Order: sequence, then C-alpha cells, then structure tokens
Amino acid sequence: MTTATPAYGASIVACDNCGARNRVPAAMTTGSPRCGRCRDPLAWIADADDTTFAAVAERASIPVVVDFMTAWSGTCQAVGPLLERLAHDLAGRIKLVRVDVDRSPGLSQRYSILHVPFLLLLDRDRVVSQHADAAPEPELRRWIEESLAS
Repeated sequence: MTTATPAYGASIVACDNCGARNRVPAAMTTGSPRCGRCRDPLAWIADADDTTFAAVAERASIPVVVDFMTAWSGTCQAVGPLLERLAHDLAGRIKLVRVDVDRSPGLSQRYSILHVPFLLLLDRDRVVSQHADAAPEPELRRWIEESLAS
C-alpha cells in the first residue's frame, strides 16, 4: 500500500515482505528505497509536475515509468492500479512517476502528449521506450521488462 503526498514530500509505503511502514522520498539521486526492517526493495511511486519532474524523474538512479494521465479519465484510472501493482512487483528495478497532464502543460508539450494514458520509460533524462493507450497488466509488464532489457 502506498499513500502519496506532495511531489517533493514522501510517501508511506508498507513493505510487501514484512509489512513495516517506511517513509519513501519522492526524489533520491542514488540507490532506491529499501525497507528499514528487512532491507527488501520498496515500491517507489511518486507524483511530479512541471517544477518537480527533473528531481523526481530525470535524476532517479533507476529507470522510471512515467504515467502521463488525468484525474478525469476512466481509462487512466483503470491503468493506474495496474502500474502500481507492477511498481510493487518490480520494486528496486523501476520507479513509477505519475504526471497529471492538466496540471503540467510544459511536460505535455515537451513530450508531445496528445492523449492519455501515455507511458514513457526513462533512464535518467533519456527516453528508452514509450507506450500509448491502455493495456492489460501482462502487456504492460512485457513492455516494461523488454524496455529494461534493451
């Protein structure tokens, strides 16, 4: 379970292994979050906008799946939980960053986002792969894993 707080704040994440609650910062430049009790990797999920994207996504030390979405889109709301599950399953290997395109016009323009949901996989500030539209969880997992392997 992840409880999101403002982009530069922290989230409280329950460890999938031992259940301990951990504070996970939105931005780190080295490593990835680990449980304070059992040391297992934690799901790393954060929100970003035009002003925080560089620190939260581009400077992350592990690959980042960026979910360009809107709060009003039913399709985005359906894909969101799938991506969160994948962030838990792939803890330590990816970070999930959600960007509300309605609140981030600069990022929408920068990445030419014309419809949502739209996914990017970033390695630092380099786009490795992109995926347009909704998809079932196995397809999203396959896209992420193939992108990580390349």
